[in-house]
Amino acid sequence: MKKSDEKTKRNLEKLSASLGEFNLHEKKEREIEEIKTDSYFKTSEVIILLLLTTVVSLIMGGLVAYRIIYNTGRNIDKELSDFIKNYEYIKENYYGDIDKTKLIDSAIAGMLTALDKNSSYVGNADSSFNVFLEGNYKGIGLQVYNDENNNVIIYGIIENSPAQKAGLEAGDIITKINNKSVAGKSTEEVASIIKKQKDTFSITVKRNGEEKKFEIKVTDISLTSVTSEIINRDDKKIGYIKVSIFANNTDSQFQTQLQKLEDNKIDSLIIDLRDNSGGHLTAAENMISLFLDSSHPIYQINSKNGKSKYYSKGKKTKEYKIAILVNGESASASEVMTSALKEQYGATIIGKKTFGKGTVQELQTLPNGDQYKLTTKTWLTSKGIEINGKGIKPDVEVDLDECYSKEPSAENDNQLQKAIETVLK
Repeated sequence: MKKSDEKTKRNLEKLSASLGEFNLHEKKEREIEEIKTDSYFKTSEVIILLLLTTVVSLIMGGLVAYRIIYNTGRNIDKELSDFIKNYEYIKENYYGDIDKTKLIDSAIAGMLTALDKNSSYVGNADSSFNVFLEGNYKGIGLQVYNDENNNVIIYGIIENSPAQKAGLEAGDIITKINNKSVAGKSTEEVASIIKKQKDTFSITVKRNGEEKKFEIKVTDISLTSVTSEIINRDDKKIGYIKVSIFANNTDSQFQTQLQKLEDNKIDSLIIDLRDNSGGHLTAAENMISLFLDSSHPIYQINSKNGKSKYYSKGKKTKEYKIAILVNGESASASEVMTSALKEQYGATIIGKKTFGKGTVQELQTLPNGDQYKLTTKTWLTSKGIEINGKGIKPDVEVDLDECYSKEPSAENDNQLQKAIETVLK
């Protein structure tokens, strides 16, 4: 064998080994000798060709992947591209400093305005919206507002709260917190200052032109959303139960109050859902389940995944008469409870047509703690009736008498009196 042929053999062996083929030495001598000295590639040339092939393959693969992505979501890419271009333009060209997180949060809030009216920016997780929905919070139990002079006025005090125990009263003007003036501050600013207090602190108020200072301790406060009483009429005991909102703890409060009424051997029940704008669907579901056994559907949900029917989780269906009071502000979870007890229990609905909110929202939290609610589903009554934008028409329609607004009392509440008359029949 010639020296050039031996060199060729060695080069091919090296190349084959680099490609993972280790059996070249088994090839017959004649196959190797057929390779001419002037026609083989040097090892370096072969490696260069392999690298070029790899690069071209990657480029072609990238182009194919790009076309797939582009063809699959070109509308989304274009819309996002427009947004990003404007975001970058604003960021680079705005004359002042920019809080990028706030900019994005504002963009999300703006997007929500293009959706239905129930999808909206809520704000901080400590906002009053969330406080009422959760049913409890850490604080002192005050409700305040700003008057025309921007004074912070106390208009409500939660029963048995630190504020009530300390001696604060409705009508007091808050002037100082820990001896620092709050003059000209908004209710949100004052509420924020109070929420930051860890333990005992002082509040100075002006009452009848005189300043008074109170020491108050921050505690956990549970909001009361359910109250009840017994109305005695014609030798009958009528249970009356008022629900102001469907918070996280409303169902447990409702169960407690209902049990008290039933322990007193009520003959019938009036559930007052007037001015109740709704809240947690699960709370309404648990409350409905106190009246119906598990054979009864109570509502249906429509989502992108289809329609689902939800049933009561109760063990027994009660037998006493039920009347439900509603008005134009009774919405959402109030309408779920109203429709379920009307269709499945036979409850009588009294008052005015309900609001007509047949949508379900989910709460999302942003990195800065702010939240927004997004409509993700619609709901139907247990019999599949859509109430969104339509409301629930009462069985007995009654306008609230004007004398009630002038002098609120059970006697002047003609809607309540009609409910009493109905359950006594």
